[in-house]
Amino acid sequence: MGFLQPQFFAIIGAAIIVLLLLVNAIHIIKEYERGVIFRLGRLIGSKGPGLIIIIPIVDRIVRVTLRTVVFDVPVQEVITRDNVTCKVNAVLYYRVVEPTRAIVNVQKFHEATIQLSQTTLRSVVGEADLDELLSEREKLNQKLQQIIDEATDPWGIKVSAVEIKDVTIPEQMQRVIGRQAEAERRRRAIVIQAEGEKQAAVRLAEAAEILSRQQGGLTLRTLRTAYDISSEKSSNFFFPLPMELGGILSNMGLGNIMQKQQDNSGTETEKADTQEGQEEDATPEKDQSITEEEDT
Repeated sequence: MGFLQPQFFAIIGAAIIVLLLLVNAIHIIKEYERGVIFRLGRLIGSKGPGLIIIIPIVDRIVRVTLRTVVFDVPVQEVITRDNVTCKVNAVLYYRVVEPTRAIVNVQKFHEATIQLSQTTLRSVVGEADLDELLSEREKLNQKLQQIIDEATDPWGIKVSAVEIKDVTIPEQMQRVIGRQAEAERRRRAIVIQAEGEKQAAVRLAEAAEILSRQQGGLTLRTLRTAYDISSEKSSNFFFPLPMELGGILSNMGLGNIMQKQQDNSGTETEKADTQEGQEEDATPEKDQSITEEEDT
């Protein structure tokens, strides 16, 4: 039979070999991928997307994705600059912008980027205080992104963002921070109350000056106070006196009479002090004379 002849098997073998070569020669690169071509070990360049044909056995293709990679940096135990132990983790966003450099310049660029992000996170957090780590996280994120991006630039990798996700501190430190926040709130309350009293004092002084300049102004204020007292259910007695009474008493010379009484009382006090001083001077003399008599 003809199909059992050696030529037939040779044709079948050649067809299979050609089919295998075509399979290895034809590659379809997706839109988000690039193919880095090596020919006999030498870099040819990157190709794609779409259909590309390489030389089987001679060429080798390495696929590289250009999509942004999101990596959760493992928890790192760090000691801050003010000697506080905390645990920090972050999220890293990066993508390959130059496939040839990512394959040629570094071995396993993904693992290298991850290791670099971990060491940089420990270094940056260790240089910051705990207050800075909790309140100025955006500043630390920008610093992390800048350092990692500069380090991975020779690898053809662009780090778009690094975000510190969680900061865990000991329970004792959490209680201390809680007491600090409570003390800060109390301080603010006291300052606000003092500012309010200061503003109220200024307003009261201005109101008193205005009332003193207006004829009958203080009388109106007195009537207002009497109305406020009468609206309360209490047994207080309120005797309003006209403000003009002070002027009348001053015209009658009551002020001069009181001044004279004060002068008289001052004079009597001076006389009493003088008599006491004389008695004290006379006492040593009497004691001396008594002593002489005893000696005689």
